[in-house]
Amino acid sequence: MSDAVIVESRNRKLYITLNRPEALNAQNEAMRDGLVAAIERLDGDDDVLVAIVYGVGGRAFSAGADLKEVGQAPRPAWPQFEAQVPSFRHFEAFRWASKPIIAAIDGYCLGGGLELANYCDIRIATEASRFGQPEARTVGGATRPGLHQLPRAIPLGEALLVHLTSQPLTAHRAHEIGLVQRLCADAESLLAEADAIADQMIECNPTALRLIKRMVRWGADMSAEQSEKLSLVAQEAAALALAGDAGWQRPQQWQRPPG
Repeated sequence: MSDAVIVESRNRKLYITLNRPEALNAQNEAMRDGLVAAIERLDGDDDVLVAIVYGVGGRAFSAGADLKEVGQAPRPAWPQFEAQVPSFRHFEAFRWASKPIIAAIDGYCLGGGLELANYCDIRIATEASRFGQPEARTVGGATRPGLHQLPRAIPLGEALLVHLTSQPLTAHRAHEIGLVQRLCADAESLLAEADAIADQMIECNPTALRLIKRMVRWGADMSAEQSEKLSLVAQEAAALALAGDAGWQRPQQWQRPPG
């Protein structure tokens, strides 16, 4: 695995670090390969239950595709340009990962960086972070993942405002409209919060985590009726799976909610 992505496993968590700070953690071929390999490790390691993704350097989670690699000049015909964009296989790997992924965002989260974050399940960010899809200005178009994913994460009008103006959202605005689930003062508190959320997940039954993620992700693209039918099937599958998950025990500090 390239040093463009550093992967470490500790305490049932997989830490996936984007490690190109000199390029604002822009995604080049080595990083895409590293991200695919990281998800393969996440899915294949039974001791790991959740992943945390972070971009080093203090300036960017990821500024998107490496424009030096794909070329900066706008193309006259966008479909032909998009055909030259390197594979989105890392996005697909994140999209279909079987275990929860937390994006810990510090700094710029733009273009493919925002797309990567949107393929994570939970997004938390520092107050200084910025979120955007600047492709209409930088390369003269927009890639498919951004066009499809952002309207699923925030209201349609907000997604169109981001795409059509190429202007970034502040972290506070991103939090207000649900793009970000938690805000943190700085990188230190950000990583602590990511660990705390991951630890809460680890206390849950691992089979339940996988089933919940799968059903919610799949159901989001279905009608309400289809999603309800899927949930019924999932409940039956969960009952069978959980019955055989003898290694898990309810946390001792767990208490039944009042009422």
